[in-house]
Amino acid sequence: MLLAVVAFHSLVAKPFYIPSISMMPNLLVGDRLVVSKWPYGWNWSSASFHVLPRGTGRVMGATPEYGDIVIVVPPNRTDDLIKRVVALPGDRIAVVNGQIVLNGKPVPQTVEPPVQIPSDDALSCDGAPCYDAFAEYRQRLPNGQEVYELPTFRETLPNGATYQIIDHMNQDLDNVDEITVPAGHVFLMGDNRDHSADSRAPLWENGLGGPVPLSDIGGRAEFITFSLNGTETLNPLTWWGALRSGRAWTSLRPAVIKPAR
Repeated sequence: MLLAVVAFHSLVAKPFYIPSISMMPNLLVGDRLVVSKWPYGWNWSSASFHVLPRGTGRVMGATPEYGDIVIVVPPNRTDDLIKRVVALPGDRIAVVNGQIVLNGKPVPQTVEPPVQIPSDDALSCDGAPCYDAFAEYRQRLPNGQEVYELPTFRETLPNGATYQIIDHMNQDLDNVDEITVPAGHVFLMGDNRDHSADSRAPLWENGLGGPVPLSDIGGRAEFITFSLNGTETLNPLTWWGALRSGRAWTSLRPAVIKPAR
């Protein structure tokens, strides 16, 4: 039975837990989701249990698409990360004042109404309240609920993949010099642009240190199974009270805008 579970997790799909705010507003701390293992082929990073040294080979390898949310298994960390693919092999990418410039063209960003994120004060990220960085955006709704109203933009990549991002302040990672993504690599960013250690950030700042080899990609995020707000533990007698309504079965595949004919 154990071997069957390990094989299923390594070859088909496995659960994943969101521990940080780097993919807000699309993924919240406490989300549980399913990661599929087959979309990009299989490699060392796909496996849930390792008996062989880390390798770079892939079986039936395929390249992610713009906008895919992927699991990263960096060689310099013990934890897996989750980020979005924003540039593919051969692309030229830069970031200018927080906007992606892809192959010389700014990636469209449009302002959207602020997104409301429940305060969920019971959640902790690295020992601190998860939403401390958003204190100035905290609001009390007429019904008494505490939320964070965060500035939101819609970003649309060349294939039409479109999704929301949060960008609420100026910071060093808002500007990244142009590079060319090498063959067999992708450039990854978090949707919460001011609070994501991703391909923009150097390794010594817990970032990914640039484009990520496809052999470090362990799978693709597919959908949310359920989400907990941190007020209860996984005790089956109490955890129902912590369920966030409306998040179960939410697809994590980006919407695609078809070009006008």
